[in-house]
Amino acid sequence: MTTAILSALPEEQGGLVQALEQREQFQYAGREFWRGRLYGQMVVLGLSGIGKVAAATAATVLLERLGVQRIVFTGVAGGMGEGVQVGDVVVATQFLQHDMDASPIFPRWEVPGYGCTQFVCDPELSAALFESASAYLANAKAGCASQGSEITRIRATRVHRGLVVSGDRFVSTLAESAALRTVLATAGYEALAVEMEGAAVAQVCRDFGKPFAAVRIISDRADDSAHVDFPRFIREVVRPYADHIIAGFLQR
Repeated sequence: MTTAILSALPEEQGGLVQALEQREQFQYAGREFWRGRLYGQMVVLGLSGIGKVAAATAATVLLERLGVQRIVFTGVAGGMGEGVQVGDVVVATQFLQHDMDASPIFPRWEVPGYGCTQFVCDPELSAALFESASAYLANAKAGCASQGSEITRIRATRVHRGLVVSGDRFVSTLAESAALRTVLATAGYEALAVEMEGAAVAQVCRDFGKPFAAVRIISDRADDSAHVDFPRFIREVVRPYADHIIAGFLQR
């Protein structure tokens, strides 16, 4: 079984490409892919680019052209839920497109033709990601006391599971984040994090009948400092998270 590890940006995949054995690099539909073995498993690493359409294109290529059997997305997100802080990890249980609105023909957030607002992630894959992330963060937290770098001061103390919302907008002000969280909560949706690709990949995987799961590292609180925090976090922190969480996942 071949697993695809998909991310929007190369930094979100850490050192996975360098760790790939029998590596074969190729391009399709303007995107880069690497195929090989990683921790004993056949994998395809892919970069989708940013946004829902870009992510849907990459997911379709992986499933239709490259024949992968399951997709796992790894990357960063803005924290929205209560207690979801920078450095935490969110494993998605389902996705919703927060910018989908075909009302009044369809209820707000319902995806036309599907009769639902949310796309559910594969429980087995999600459980493996949760276990791997929990193990890594426990080890990382234990090691923080003996280190003093800026990286280790961002203490990843929790792994969360729940709803992640996607949209073609980088949520980067406190007012926008609060408004989005409030309108979703009023309708009964408690979003833990916001990003720009996952819901599209989840929808494509449902179309193809293939399992999908996603793990997101919280890089900011989707507030007025998000545009400052994001590049630094991507550069300094994401690599070890991606390396260790995906390694643990594949070894499970």
